[in-house]
Amino acid sequence: MWNFEKFIGKAGRLSAGMILALLAACATQPRYQKPAVDTPPAFKEAFMPAQAARQWKAAQPAEALARGQWWKIFGDARLDALEQQAMAGNHDVQAAAARLGQARAMLRGSRSALLPQVDAGFGPTRQRASNASQGLPQDAPNAPFTLWRTQLGISYEADLFGRVSSSVDAATADAQRSAALYRSVLLALQADVAQAYYRIRELDAEQALYHETVGLREHALQLMQRRYADGDIGRLDVARAESELASTQSDSLGIARRRAAAEHALAILLGKAPAEFSMAAQPLQRVAVDIPAGLPSSLLERRPDIAAAERAMAAANARVGAARAAFFPRLDLTGALGYESAQLSDVFLWSSRTFLVGPLVGTMLSLPIFDGGRRQAGLDRARAQYQEDVADYRQKVLVAFREVEDSLANLRILGQQTQVQDRALQASAYAARLLHVQYREGSINYLDVIDGDRVLLQQRRTAVQLDGERAAAAVSLVRALGGGWGRPQAAARDQAPPSVASLSMDATRHH
Repeated sequence: MWNFEKFIGKAGRLSAGMILALLAACATQPRYQKPAVDTPPAFKEAFMPAQAARQWKAAQPAEALARGQWWKIFGDARLDALEQQAMAGNHDVQAAAARLGQARAMLRGSRSALLPQVDAGFGPTRQRASNASQGLPQDAPNAPFTLWRTQLGISYEADLFGRVSSSVDAATADAQRSAALYRSVLLALQADVAQAYYRIRELDAEQALYHETVGLREHALQLMQRRYADGDIGRLDVARAESELASTQSDSLGIARRRAAAEHALAILLGKAPAEFSMAAQPLQRVAVDIPAGLPSSLLERRPDIAAAERAMAAANARVGAARAAFFPRLDLTGALGYESAQLSDVFLWSSRTFLVGPLVGTMLSLPIFDGGRRQAGLDRARAQYQEDVADYRQKVLVAFREVEDSLANLRILGQQTQVQDRALQASAYAARLLHVQYREGSINYLDVIDGDRVLLQQRRTAVQLDGERAAAAVSLVRALGGGWGRPQAAARDQAPPSVASLSMDATRHH
């Protein structure tokens, strides 16, 4: 015998399943897929051995990996201390951390929409309904009355078409983007501190060079004055020696001025007033770097600015889903229960109980029909924002590749330039010594000696400046690579991947 009730039960379950399938098919958020970018197999400026090339892999999200204290590769305790002070006191980092806190708070606010909202209230209302609303004659007596009410209200939006979940996904991506931007600010600060530190040390090396040169010029002037007093030379040689001494002293003061400005800039990076910070002189030593190989794919994993651009795309994609959901029905479940009475003493009597299921005003299920194109405009804007973020992401990837190539080229060419400059410095020093000997023998005039000393001073200064540029280029390379390359291990240590070799220090001082 056919069981009608069993058939009804099966039909109900089938209908419910069909409804759920229909709702799933109506998911409004488009599937997010990170757009492809052209990634070369190797950096143009970095040689990659065959074994390293075979280890090339597709980029995997790894921006959250800890970078470690990359500046310690330079082995400088003073730089280590300055980096720690900067991360603790820099106000830009503190502002970035506050922005990250705001994004995370907004994420928590978005997630709250996934849960029912409950509120409670208590208080009186004084009201008077019109005679017409109560079906009374216009002249019928109708006195106002007071109604005491205590109630618990509940509201919940059923996320039928993913509007709420899309908003949560967008807020999640925004929070992740803020975290990446925070790390980007932190990396920029660390690199700026290191470059400012090496800039000061470069100026210290130049100042030491000029201090030595001023001493030599003073000694030469004293010698010229004695020879002039003895009648061996004319007044012209003395005047030339005085001019060279004053010119060297002027250049030395110019270096002192630039050194003071650089020290003030470093103080600001540390979060201090210039009057609160001073750095003892420490001439720069030569920094040598060696980058035998590099994998462009790892760059997409580690650069915080690229990670931030990618998360911006994900947020924009989720907002497209939220804009699409505006075209579909919206189901708001509301209700209230509590007590109400004309007398305060009777509010909590069982007979005073009341409840309301459904909205007080409007309907539970609402379907948009016509809005003059407002929802379509919102959807078009969300799609255009996504396309903008895609273009911004691809542009940042290209810029990142360029910055790494620039840094690698700088290090390679600076290494070659330093070798050539060392040869030029040796030749200039030898020529200057010969000119001094020939002048003492009387075969040349003092103007030739001055020219030789000028060339030697310029060559020594160029060597010092090249040392400073190599240190700055090393820092720029680490920054372009995303701030080191350590990967977290079980022992919480950093380990260099096969794509990039560690930087090294060459303690060989310049001449």
